[in-house]
Amino acid sequence: MKLCKYIGLTIVLLVFGLTTACGSQADTHVIVAGSTSVQPYAELLAEEYKHLYPERAVNVQGGGSSAGIRAVESGIADIGMSSRSLTGSELDLWAVEIAKDALALITHPDNPVTHLTLEQVRGIYTGRITNWSMVGGDNAPIHRITREAGSGTRSAFEEMVMADELIDKRAVVLNSNGAIRQIVAGNSNAIGFISLGLVDYEGLEPVKALELEGVAPTQENVLAGEYNLYRPFLFVAAEEPLGDSPTRLFIDFVLSEDGQNLLKGEGLIPIFT
Repeated sequence: MKLCKYIGLTIVLLVFGLTTACGSQADTHVIVAGSTSVQPYAELLAEEYKHLYPERAVNVQGGGSSAGIRAVESGIADIGMSSRSLTGSELDLWAVEIAKDALALITHPDNPVTHLTLEQVRGIYTGRITNWSMVGGDNAPIHRITREAGSGTRSAFEEMVMADELIDKRAVVLNSNGAIRQIVAGNSNAIGFISLGLVDYEGLEPVKALELEGVAPTQENVLAGEYNLYRPFLFVAAEEPLGDSPTRLFIDFVLSEDGQNLLKGEGLIPIFT
């Protein structure tokens, strides 16, 4: 799986304009935009899909969950990627869950802390806990890393961990899971949260996933109902794609045994178990 540079919705607009300008080519292309958490997996799926069906093309761009949903609503994208549940007027859209993704709290491998409670994580991100010694670690300041507002990853973390409390404004804000992973891998005092599938990634500097309430973040523990910090990965469309439209064909591939096995191999929890 390739980690790609995440680029914004403005690029999606440009790609859409260029594709439309190509006339009939737009009829066979599928534009996918949204969550930077879902993006690398969608890119992998698109690569395999192109390998199986060379005459078909799927263009995947980032921008964030909310941006992807807006792109679908405005007709810019065929599929929006969301790493959070839909809310409010978004519920009028059609959506399908393509996989589940556990969130993992990560630190540098040299950090002696191996586990935290939900209350401790909440305390760290509200700013009540500011030193690793307060949770059994070294006497060193905690460098908190979080995602940006509007991110599906952040929304899921706020809902499942923060309850009604707010993330401290002094936390460092980054715009992708990959960026958080990179910073934590290079900072022995940092903590962040990312997709489980990105924790053990070949070729990148290692990070350490923490146990939460004594349970390790693994696919097996999610399926067993023991690790509860997970969220849905959704494909969203203005209306349900039907028949043999390019969008429907790609979604059917993603939901197929081959597509689901590919996602499982990348650390996600497939919808069919």
